[in-house]
Amino acid sequence: MAKRQVLHVKGSNHQNPIPTAVKIGNMVYTSAIIGSDPETGQMPESVEKEVANLFHYMREIMELAGGTTDDIAHLSVSLTDREYKKMVNVEWLKMFPKEDDRPARHSTVQKLRDGLRVQIEMTAVL
Repeated sequence: MAKRQVLHVKGSNHQNPIPTAVKIGNMVYTSAIIGSDPETGQMPESVEKEVANLFHYMREIMELAGGTTDDIAHLSVSLTDREYKKMVNVEWLKMFPKEDDRPARHSTVQKLRDGLRVQIEMTAVL
């Protein structure tokens, strides 16, 4: 069986002792990715920037794993407000412009830790 490879991404840190992502064989799984600033680790003031950072981290994780965003199979999106789905859709369409070539996605509205408005979990197959 393949050994777990931990993937660390600058700026995307957790409060708990967990990695941003792991790769096992041809599979990539993330913990909850947050949209903190890649340089400072601080949460941006605007939800638009928070969501843009989330998609930046997905690209970076896939590159570290040896793949591309074309390998993403599923996203779980957690939002504190249903309206934020509009901002997610803007970045979604930039990353996945082809209607017939998009991963599956599920969104839920729920309470997130203080300061977060959106977080994403990702599964990819390389």
